[in-house]
Amino acid sequence: MATKEETRAAHEARLEELHGQLTGAVETLVTGDDWARALSFAARFRSRSFNNTLLIWAQHQQAFEQGRVPEPTPTLVAGYRQWQALDRQVAKGQAGYMIYAPVTARFASANPSDSTSWRRLAPREKRKTNEVERSRMVGVKPAYVWDVSQTDGEPIPEPPAPRLLEGQAPAGLWEGLAAQVTAAEFDLVSVPGAAAIGGANGLTDYMAKTVSVREDMPQAARVKTLAHELAHVLLHGPDNPDAQGHRGIAEVEAESVALMVGAAHGMDTSGYTVPYVSGWAASVTDTSPVEVVKATGERVRKTAIGILDRLDTLKVGDGTPPGLSKAVQKDGAHRTATTARTPPAPSVEHIGAGEPATAGRRL
Repeated sequence: MATKEETRAAHEARLEELHGQLTGAVETLVTGDDWARALSFAARFRSRSFNNTLLIWAQHQQAFEQGRVPEPTPTLVAGYRQWQALDRQVAKGQAGYMIYAPVTARFASANPSDSTSWRRLAPREKRKTNEVERSRMVGVKPAYVWDVSQTDGEPIPEPPAPRLLEGQAPAGLWEGLAAQVTAAEFDLVSVPGAAAIGGANGLTDYMAKTVSVREDMPQAARVKTLAHELAHVLLHGPDNPDAQGHRGIAEVEAESVALMVGAAHGMDTSGYTVPYVSGWAASVTDTSPVEVVKATGERVRKTAIGILDRLDTLKVGDGTPPGLSKAVQKDGAHRTATTARTPPAPSVEHIGAGEPATAGRRL
């Protein structure tokens, strides 16, 4: 039986392996085309963190190259017991994709507004009657998930997906984005053409609190531009303490958010986004492309998810198998499924909304 030191060393080794895989995946995303592909994929796996999305993508690509899965891109991903809950079983010999899962602990405080007053509760300890209790993420651990192509069993029902005709915008998307611009206390203005706003397709004026969009473009282009400008409103205002100072980074972020919002509705914006992102990323002369990707990936994802969560529109799936019961809160995982019906040891990989947003964070 392994000692505590051996268990800890194995745990740290797996986390180091994850970090290496993540770094390798990020380093491939140094061109506009790769960045667009990654964001489109992230939009279809938006229930998971950007880091875990890249890890799943990279490991599935490797599995495809090894002939273990039939398609180069994963479609639906879940944990071992989650697949069992859908009457599917991980096929014997199929290796799971290792991702980060949160480790949480319980904390209690009699004065919640005082950040120094919180104390960590022991495993079976109960809070005092005058205290409030909250869970916080205190670390990470490896967990494993499998793509549907690595499982056998009952068919997965396919939800309806949006279908667009060329030039059209998804139903209700313009109205939903416009409502969010208004909710941010900006006025939405239609202008006759690019000449009215300095040659641009759209323009956000923080001083006048206006968002302008050309009206002489196809519907799809107008709605993509509106998503881009909404991202500027949410991310780059002068009162936003997290706003980046370099305009190139701001433009990469805004266009990346627009790409994710579009991809979640079945829109392909890459024809415009790829050269746009490539040009602005290249302008960030004091930062390497890899660092730009690392700095913007999760920030872009969170902003896009916030926009999408407020839209009452038909979207593509988020990578979670349809029909997976929200009552199943924990998943178990082995690196490799060795027998058809042997349940694995439990872990803390969650379902539904992906990794829990404990303390306002996703892994």
